[in-house]
Amino acid sequence: MAISADLAKQLDKAYEDLSVAEVLDAPVAALAGVSEGDAEKLDAAFGIKTVRDLGANKYFRLAAALVDLDASAK
Repeated sequence: MAISADLAKQLDKAYEDLSVAEVLDAPVAALAGVSEGDAEKLDAAFGIKTVRDLGANKYFRLAAALVDLDASAK
């Protein structure tokens, strides 16, 4: 099943035209709303350097799953 998404509003301008694979390998600050300072803190606290690292992080994945479970229970 093909999935498409308009990521332009979710990414900083410099990353809008990249492929999903390129965005995943980009620094976390490529995400709109994540500053360089935020990225430094994510790296210091969790070793998160890239968008892929953030999405694969076990703590963030668990938190997202819990939110999904709560939403489906309502």
